[in-house]
This record gives sequence, structure tokens and C-alpha cells, in this order.
Amino acid sequence: MRSTNRVRFLVLVPALAGILLVTACGSGSAGHHSSMAGMAHTDDDPMYMGDGLATTAQGYTFAPTADSVATAGFGFRILGPDGKPVTAFEAEQTKLMHFYLIRSDLSGFQHVHPTMAPDGTWTAPTEAAGPGTYRVYAQFIAKGADGKAVPLVLSKQATSAGSAPDRPLPAASATTTVDGYTLTVDSSQLMAGMAMPLKVSVAKDGKPVTDLEPYLETYAHLSGFHAGDLAMAHLHPQGGVATTPTGGPDLTFEATLPKAGLWRMYLQFQTGGVLHTAAVTLDVR
Repeated sequence: MRSTNRVRFLVLVPALAGILLVTACGSGSAGHHSSMAGMAHTDDDPMYMGDGLATTAQGYTFAPTADSVATAGFGFRILGPDGKPVTAFEAEQTKLMHFYLIRSDLSGFQHVHPTMAPDGTWTAPTEAAGPGTYRVYAQFIAKGADGKAVPLVLSKQATSAGSAPDRPLPAASATTTVDGYTLTVDSSQLMAGMAMPLKVSVAKDGKPVTDLEPYLETYAHLSGFHAGDLAMAHLHPQGGVATTPTGGPDLTFEATLPKAGLWRMYLQFQTGGVLHTAAVTLDVR
């Protein structure tokens, strides 16, 4: 029997922001609760509001130690309202820090989890990036001086020396493949500014996949970037995964995207201990 995993996108739209960070909520199969639920997102948890494009917000600043992404590893600090490096963070999706990198043409996606030194310097285990202009993002929940959690996504432009032509953005499609897996995406009902379903089915060799393993507290993790401004959309799971160790083949997202246009979406899922990253372009009416 197929198990169905439902994930719900909740978009908080600031009045003057163009495209916003999209937070989402995920759950396991109906009628099941995860043993990981104590670590999972709940409606009482803080939720980020913004588009992920600011370098400074609410007194916190994203301060890279270098502006180049040409070499492996990327260092940075998060400076607090007092100008000092922040060292107190809360885990989100089991990680204290999520780091993203994307080229201006929406290629070269990386999503890694940095480690922090005692002095507050983070090192993201990125791969060396090719020539071009990039944007790097830090997603985290800081512990404010008043004890309140401060969820943020901060980002900054970075470069890699040399020149290389932009890659054409792949056309919007209903299917994509990665590592022998075929993902079928039904985004036909998506419409800007409206909550509509987005469905993804995973298959291999023509057969539905039912061995999706938990990754960051859910069976799939979705990150997206809007063409032109590089605003970020991020899957934020709520609840845990099913009590059964695996899931699939169907994933349902209820997506509210506030602006029409092309979105490059990166869906990450894990099978057999191997993380797969599939990419697809969606055209939101």
C-alpha cells in the first residue's frame, strides 16, 4: 500500500517584500506520529518572515569572512545587536545552521550544515564553485538577549573569479530525473497568491518508490529560488515522519506563492543512506 506524505506551505507576506521565504509544514502518514516529534516544528515555534535577501535584520548581521566562493568551505559569523559574534542558537530541523548557495542563473545549488567554532565562526562545508556571481544564505534561530527565539534568513552576494556564461534556465517541466529516479510534478493548479496543491511522485524503473528515508525530519526537503531576484523559498517541516521507517511515493505540498514567474525548485530526498537532489523549474501563473 502506498503511504502519502502531506506537506503544507505557509507563506507570511510582508507588505513591501516581493518574493518571500516560504515556510512549510510537513507531516507523516495519516494517523501516525513520529518519535522525532519532540524535535519537529510546531505551530508554537517561531516562524521567519521575510524574503531572505537582507544582510542585516532585527539587529543581526550575516558577516562572511571572505566574499569568494571559489574554494571549498565558506566561513562566516552571525553578529548580534551588540556587534559581537552570536554563539547561542536553537536547532531547526535538527540543525543549528542551514547554509545555501546558488548562482545568479539558479544553477550550482548547495545546501549544507556548517559547524561552529567556540568564537562563533561558522564553516560551511561547501564545494568550490565555478566562475560567476552567487548568493549565499544563512538560516538559523538565534537566542535573543531576552530569551526569545529570533528566526532569520540572511544572505549576501558572493563571487568566484573568472568568467563563464550563464546557463539558460531549464524550461518549466512536469518531470525531472536524478540518480535513476523520476519525479513527476503536478503544479497545474498553482496560481500566485492562492493556496493550491503541488504534488510530487517518486518512481524508479517505472515503479513507485516506497523507501524514502527521513531527512531533516521529513521525507523530502524543498528549497526554491525565484528567477531574477533570488528570493528564497524553503520547506519547513511540521510534525514528524511516519512511525514506519520509510515513506513515499507521493508527496503533497499546499503552496502559496505570492508572485507569478519562474521558480527553480530543488527537492532533496534520501534512500539507502544516499541523499539525492532533483531540480525542476515551475512556472507560476
